[in-house]
Amino acid sequence: MNSQHSSLRPNSSSLKSRFTLGFLRALKRLNRQPSSSSPSSPPQTVSSPREMCRRYLRIRIAADASMASAVGSRRAWSRALLLKIRSRQSRSSNSSARRVSMKKKCSGEKIKKKKKLKCCKEINELRKFVPGGEAMDACSLLDEAAHYIRCLNTQVKVMTRIADNYSAN
Repeated sequence: MNSQHSSLRPNSSSLKSRFTLGFLRALKRLNRQPSSSSPSSPPQTVSSPREMCRRYLRIRIAADASMASAVGSRRAWSRALLLKIRSRQSRSSNSSARRVSMKKKCSGEKIKKKKKLKCCKEINELRKFVPGGEAMDACSLLDEAAHYIRCLNTQVKVMTRIADNYSAN
């Protein structure tokens, strides 16, 4: 294996290494996929805004899924993130199911909001940023948020290192 890949080869026991391995595999799968333009539409160039947006979204989903998979089911935020990714994939394949699920979600949210105790504004803001945070009490939310931030920090470091290694060539 060349030096570029050997410097990215992680120790399999750490979260960082599990994320790196999963993310590199996901990037490899994405690289093998053909362009997403349909046969009837004109071929998209790699630098077209639409194709760049699609690539960005695929990479972001791969990074999120890799991080959540590396953490496993031990954390509520990782379970919520994997569930969100899976439901997004199934909704994109069936648009009629999307309309039905949105109606159920909206009516369920109204009931939940009425039952929730009032919390401070900052806790409610934090709930928006932590996957699955809507269903957590304040103490659990703070614990999950701290872990999620550490994982995001790891994700940024790994992705920066990958970009640095590949842009050096």
